[in-house]
Amino acid sequence: MTQRTDIAFPAEGGITLRGWLFLPDGPGPHPAITMAHGFAGVKEHGLARFAEAFAADGFVVLVHDHRTFGGSEGLPRQDVDPWRQIDDWRRAISFLESRPEVDPDRIGVWGTSYAGGHAIVLGATDRRLRCVVAQVPTISGYEQGLRRVPPEATAALEEAFARDERARFRGEAPLTQAIVSDDPAVPAAYRTKDAIDFYLRRLPPGAWENQVTLRSTRAARMYEPGDWISRVSPTPLLLVVADHDTVTVTDLALAAYERALHPKKLVLLPGGHFDPYLATFEESSAAALEWFRRHLA
Repeated sequence: MTQRTDIAFPAEGGITLRGWLFLPDGPGPHPAITMAHGFAGVKEHGLARFAEAFAADGFVVLVHDHRTFGGSEGLPRQDVDPWRQIDDWRRAISFLESRPEVDPDRIGVWGTSYAGGHAIVLGATDRRLRCVVAQVPTISGYEQGLRRVPPEATAALEEAFARDERARFRGEAPLTQAIVSDDPAVPAAYRTKDAIDFYLRRLPPGAWENQVTLRSTRAARMYEPGDWISRVSPTPLLLVVADHDTVTVTDLALAAYERALHPKKLVLLPGGHFDPYLATFEESSAAALEWFRRHLA
């Protein structure tokens, strides 16, 4: 039996980050894994299933909510700043190092989607990490934007960014949009059925809000974690890629894998962006677990 406890730790700016700590059976210190969710997600969006599988195999697992989301503090709410999230994630690593149950020399990172990009950057820039798993990772915000925003919609999006900048200059709150919506009249980050089904799954009351700041989309379009992938080496890197991913885009991930240096491994799974959490969970979690066993345990 594994044990899950609620935890909290401090981050820059006097805020508190919150999450879950999963403890395996048996005396420690144990190897550990630090995990976080992707764009505008919270820990309740399917991460417990992965964490429980890892903890059952003998790993301490920390899952935290990003600043301004879920149980973590931070203002404005529902705001995604990739570099701030990466900085906060370093605090999560330090929190794990401080725990008596953890062997501080055996810590790995698991990130998915947007946070899969963070995992690549962290692997390249924080040598405390002994291995990296990046599941359906963001590689290039610019290239993803070209694929996902029709050319005829680009001008309107840029004008919305400009309105947001002017409003914030006047001291107003950041403009917001929905995270998911199938209504063309509602500005939203995602519109596909699989994204809507994933984000709108039944969650505990108050765990998640279908809203994100508009400037989060601008930040996403400027975020290029794939630029760091060749620098992850010599830290071992596993990429888990879906072969019909239209969110973080399959061909971008495959091309990034070719730029990565050894030691590295690619696992290509059938399906779309959200299938590794659901339809191919057994395969995606087993691939990650094998990687962690090899390089941490």
